Amino acid sequence: MGISKADLDQRVEGQTICSRFLDTVAAHGDLVALRSKEDDDRWRSWTYDEYADRVARAAAGLSALGVGPGDRVVLMMRNIPEFHVVDLAVAFLGATSISIYNSSPPEQVAYLVGHCQAKVAIVEDGEFLERFQSVRDELPKLERLVLMSNPLGLDSPGAIDGAAVLEGHDSIDLHAALDDVTPEMLATVIYTSGTTGPPKGVMLSHYNVVWTAEGYLDLLDIDPSGFRVVSYLPMAHIAERMASHYLGIVGGFEVTTCPDPTEVAAYAREVRPQTIFGVPRVWEKIHAGVEAALGADPAAKARFDGAVAKAAPLAERRTWDEATPEDEATLAALDEAAFAGVREKVGLDAAEFVVTGAAPIPPELITWYRAVGIPMSEIYGLSESTGPMTWAPRQVKAGSVGVAFPGPEAPLPPPPQVCCRGGNVFTGYLDDPERTAEALDDDGTLHTGDIGVFDDDGYLRIVDRKKELIITAGGKNISPANLEAAMKTVALVGQACTVGDDRPFISALVVPDPEVAPVWAREHGIRFSSFAELTGHPELRAAIEEGIAEAMGRFSQAERVRKVAVLDEEWLPDGEELTPTSKLKRRSILAKYAAEIDQLYG
Repeated sequence: MGISKADLDQRVEGQTICSRFLDTVAAHGDLVALRSKEDDDRWRSWTYDEYADRVARAAAGLSALGVGPGDRVVLMMRNIPEFHVVDLAVAFLGATSISIYNSSPPEQVAYLVGHCQAKVAIVEDGEFLERFQSVRDELPKLERLVLMSNPLGLDSPGAIDGAAVLEGHDSIDLHAALDDVTPEMLATVIYTSGTTGPPKGVMLSHYNVVWTAEGYLDLLDIDPSGFRVVSYLPMAHIAERMASHYLGIVGGFEVTTCPDPTEVAAYAREVRPQTIFGVPRVWEKIHAGVEAALGADPAAKARFDGAVAKAAPLAERRTWDEATPEDEATLAALDEAAFAGVREKVGLDAAEFVVTGAAPIPPELITWYRAVGIPMSEIYGLSESTGPMTWAPRQVKAGSVGVAFPGPEAPLPPPPQVCCRGGNVFTGYLDDPERTAEALDDDGTLHTGDIGVFDDDGYLRIVDRKKELIITAGGKNISPANLEAAMKTVALVGQACTVGDDRPFISALVVPDPEVAPVWAREHGIRFSSFAELTGHPELRAAIEEGIAEAMGRFSQAERVRKVAVLDEEWLPDGEELTPTSKLKRRSILAKYAAEIDQLYG
């Protein structure tokens, strides 16, 4: 499927992020590139010409601070237009920008900034500045600390005014700067979330980024210029970095920045994105919100659920170009009666590509979205593969992560670990040759650590992460991700974590969905004054246990979750239980809820 590696290599030969940006500016200089909302709710926007002008001035300011080829610049910013400007300005100087999670505490700031030996750090505001200042003595290599905004007038000793750096200099010649930037140069370092140990610095070159972006656009097979996207997930994660920043540069997207991820639904309703990426929890919450809203009227919910059930097989036939005229007429009638309004209310009525990834998602949820006319597909990849490794944006098989991405000579056939070789494969872990050798063969083959199987059509299904397999006391290897995805098909379950390592059977910690559970309680005449009180109600717990028992029906006896602990506090991204992209922090969960787990096996 798609372009070959040889053709893709030829297409991107000699190109860098910087050269592709100037190509986009030349072709689409008058198109809107970046949008953001001001405090008074008015929108501001920059065209690609204005974007380039700001990049040229920012690069001049950073050059005046001594930033040059090979230097590292750390960024801590929310999703704001200035991130895109600074990131590109650093690239035009032949330096490397490294975004770190905005929630990183001071000790993690010290580790990451020290590990990459950053010369300059640029932070958005005083909240972020304080974390750097508290560990400044531990960072002898950090020469400059730039504060972009200080509306509260916080004390900022040792920090340089960001406006003076980014806007106070004459512009550099961006075309002339291209001579100092080569495809082999390091474009960025993406730090892994550290769920299985200290964060690793994934080194990605300009070649990696341009090669992957070109393959992505080839698979979309559209004119991407002006394509609307909302940027709201952390730029420290490769998914958002690729989906909005790099694809914006290469494809000419119109990127609307959303600095608060909890506001993405409101932004979507205003922006009406044509493409949007989200981790599974984003789509689970939208689905739960729709279910909760419908739950206020049981008769209406029953009609809607019936419409979904009727539409799902017809939408599946449409996916594979097998729908009859009668199927299409039925889908159109269902859409007008039930689905169009829902799509509009969640801001996805113009979406052409709705993408989920970074963690497992229940297949039933993809089927639901596609039934209501939201074209969801699941993508698979790692930071080490510059993001995507498999994807089928149009011909979707729920439960799979698509087929091999255009270009890579992979995924290679099992046994059964998924491997990849292509221009998207990273150059290694920063200053870590031992772990690089574990991940990369001499021929550049990446070993993902994920276990997968292919069907006859080449669609990949991820069975589990090798490092996350639970081994029970009886020696049975269990996939926690599959069980957790099954449990989250129960409407009342918002989050779940499987436990059972070295235990006689499998159990789970679950958190009720905070939107669905209250509606369910009111329908059942249950009074409660708080979420914690509701989660302790025996009827709710019994309903959750019953639902999970039903969801376990497709698993063997040894695999099934037998006992459940219902928790009373929602797990939030970048808290004790979840990474910033909502992956489970399993070790942290096991430690925090040790008492609850022991009770399950008491």
